[in-house]
Amino acid sequence: MSEQHTYRVIVRGTWDGLTEESRERLLAEAADHGLSSMRFTEEGSLTYEPRPLKHFSMRYVVVSDAADGEEMAGAIAEDRAETTLRALGHGFTGLKSKVTDLDTMKINVKPASRR
Repeated sequence: MSEQHTYRVIVRGTWDGLTEESRERLLAEAADHGLSSMRFTEEGSLTYEPRPLKHFSMRYVVVSDAADGEEMAGAIAEDRAETTLRALGHGFTGLKSKVTDLDTMKINVKPASRR
């Protein structure tokens, strides 16, 4: 069995070709998708600002084979984002992801005397 790593992935994109219904729904639900909703989950959490309604981000936790690396984790998260946004009926473009491998991330611990 291959080693699994846990990745945090932020997928960013731009709203594109939104229908009037989609735009109205996004504006009505904006309070549920603000800064306080930023969480890394397998299902993803959608965040955006209503004014201007231009960009969005989705945060994911992806667990995959370490040998596949960060590139695969980003592709998995982007695929999840596409699936979710299409299911919601929202138009988008320009998905780009930023990946952090939690299993290789260095954590700096301050000595007790500096706390």
